[in-house]
Amino acid sequence: MTSSPVKPSDTYSPLYFLTSLGSGGLTVTFFMWLMHWTEHPARSVPVFSDITAAFAAGGILIRIMIIAAVLGIAFYAFLNIKYLWWNIIRFRAWKHTESYLKLRATNAETQLMAMPLALAMTVNVCFILGMVFVPGLWGVVEYLFPLAVLVFLAIGVLALRMLGAFFGRILTSGGFNCAVNNSFAQALPAFALAMIGVGLAAPAGLSATPTVAGIGLILSTFFLIAAVLIAAIALILGIRSLIENGADIETAPTLSVFIPLLTIIGILSLRQNHGLDAHFALDGTGADRLMMLSQYLSAQLLFALLTAVVLTRLGYPARFISGQETSVGSYALVCPGVALAVMIHFWLNRGVVDAGLLEKFSAVYWVISIAAVIIQLVTMRLVAILNRKHFGRSSS
Repeated sequence: MTSSPVKPSDTYSPLYFLTSLGSGGLTVTFFMWLMHWTEHPARSVPVFSDITAAFAAGGILIRIMIIAAVLGIAFYAFLNIKYLWWNIIRFRAWKHTESYLKLRATNAETQLMAMPLALAMTVNVCFILGMVFVPGLWGVVEYLFPLAVLVFLAIGVLALRMLGAFFGRILTSGGFNCAVNNSFAQALPAFALAMIGVGLAAPAGLSATPTVAGIGLILSTFFLIAAVLIAAIALILGIRSLIENGADIETAPTLSVFIPLLTIIGILSLRQNHGLDAHFALDGTGADRLMMLSQYLSAQLLFALLTAVVLTRLGYPARFISGQETSVGSYALVCPGVALAVMIHFWLNRGVVDAGLLEKFSAVYWVISIAAVIIQLVTMRLVAILNRKHFGRSSS
């Protein structure tokens, strides 16, 4: 007797919000091309008029790059919104199941934080879509920044309520199982809070109104500090359990969570510094940015090496990437690839070039840029493989 076709995603988990998150991250990687490879002298980010002007004035290679970037942004933004909507529908139904109640009673309750994480990413994606595809948006952007602050605050309240329910339970009734905390899964809330913080930092870095920029600075600092504190706790607790119990193959991909977290904190810091420089006379230099971004990138590379060693020894790629087995936790491996590609672009352009160590568009510049693009392409391939494995039909 044969069974009806099923998909692994039919068994819902809130970690499927990472599907939307990863596609949103790839949207950002394509926006990096436009941000760093086109001229936008009047603004720190390119908008529709800058992109069309660069296309009109550029040669064949510039035009190919712009077309590829715009198509990439459109495609992955579509996937980001598509999978966010799919998750919201499935999540609302899943909340009425016994599986949801069981998850709320375990360490895995923090997986619920994948929802505000994905929501915050989608708001950022919508801003990218507006800048790239909407003519004249920058003329009314000062009216949009207060609205964006309110949206991110609403997502922040949702995240803090979820986190409060978790901490309220374990700090009053206990029940946190340190033995099965042999991963960095508990850093997911820090990732979510940092994503909300980087969204709130956008008005600080882009607004021409000191009051709006100041509000963005203060609010983003709150979420930055919250993210750093929770990340530090998760790192200490996770390392202790890992040393004692070893890594579990299902949750091993979370060892890479600090890579995207550091990229988000890095961008948040750049936005805050830009706002402080523009409105409050804090003069930041290219050397300052070079040191800050080099420190973040160094830490990311160390976490990448740690993750690679552990996943290789566990045989994770052979089982869950190229093999037949599926695990929703595999989507956690998309974020590090996105984060490294984005961080390399910022490190190169806002650090190395601004500090005068390298001339922009030199041969060495393009070698480093191509390294970021290769990481981006590998991540795109990973997303395609995982989406096919989890959302394609297979015999049960």
